[in-house]
Amino acid sequence: MANIEITLGTGNEHKVFEINTIVKSLGYDNIKFVQAPKGFNPIENGTTFEENSLIKAREGAKLSGMISLADDSGLCIDALNGAPGLYSARYAGTQDAKIERVLRELKGKEDRTAKFVCCMTLVDKDGNVIHVTKGECKGHIVYERKGTHGFGYDPIFMPDGYDITIAEMSEEGKNSISHRGKALEKMLSFIKDNVL
Repeated sequence: MANIEITLGTGNEHKVFEINTIVKSLGYDNIKFVQAPKGFNPIENGTTFEENSLIKAREGAKLSGMISLADDSGLCIDALNGAPGLYSARYAGTQDAKIERVLRELKGKEDRTAKFVCCMTLVDKDGNVIHVTKGECKGHIVYERKGTHGFGYDPIFMPDGYDITIAEMSEEGKNSISHRGKALEKMLSFIKDNVL
């Protein structure tokens, strides 16, 4: 099987590292993701995770001239009508402030069910959609932050079937159940069968 390099529509180095780690753990040694070129700054004005992932994938393809993959993901909390949702990354100025805001808004609420959602879109070098996948990780929001691993809302999210937060899990443990891991696994399977 030929080696394939795909632009990852993100300016986030940690995300590139995380995705390449998952790729290797799943045994796809011939697929490598590279960070979008300098100047990557798409306007994420979509109204769904799907639309935003497409905007980012197209920007990655335009700048790199290569096949591009992008994801859009967020935390959807039932008691907050799905918030922060699309605005997960922009819910407050800092990561700590985002977590504090969620905990404050859930104060006194019994229903703490939530899910992480990830949508991935793969486009060709001209920006045409090749494939779309989606992954979810269901769980609930705990009352106080726990753990130091991961990033984002990981310290306050406990997946169904676990008694620790994502931030208390190993990288391997997180990747095996995460919304991004699930969406990526489906996407890699498609790439292996259709693109390579």
